[in-house]
Amino acid sequence: MSDRSHRESHDEPIDVLLVEDNPGDARLTREAFDSTETETTLHLVTNGDDGVDFLRQRGEYGSAPAPALVLLDLNLPDGDGCEMLETIRNDHHLQYLPVLVNTSSEDEGDVRRCYEASANAYLTKPADAQEYVTIARTVERFWFEKARLPPTPA
Repeated sequence: MSDRSHRESHDEPIDVLLVEDNPGDARLTREAFDSTETETTLHLVTNGDDGVDFLRQRGEYGSAPAPALVLLDLNLPDGDGCEMLETIRNDHHLQYLPVLVNTSSEDEGDVRRCYEASANAYLTKPADAQEYVTIARTVERFWFEKARLPPTPA
């Protein structure tokens, strides 16, 4: 696994894993990140099991890059995104990976549950395309340019 700490330069694209089962939301997210100044490669999986396999580089994802960030939908076809988040936090190699929950749920119980599972942020999906761009640019400025993370454990 690679060092996911703050990057001084953006010579190479930043890999982001998007775990999203809604094709429309996936398209809007991709378009929003395409509009940022930082070159970003968005990798899409549509369920939590594939998300974990991608992160652990198993099966068809054996050559997947280590993402700098995960955007995780809460409501997934094979269960709850919070379960994937708990799996990430319990994995010695993934525990520091930033995970932003991006969901349509505004339920306070969901918000609390995700933060109790150590989500780095809980975002409510925007209502329009421009708001997706605003979120992508905010993620870019904070997570790609300002945040500093510990190196991935060996």
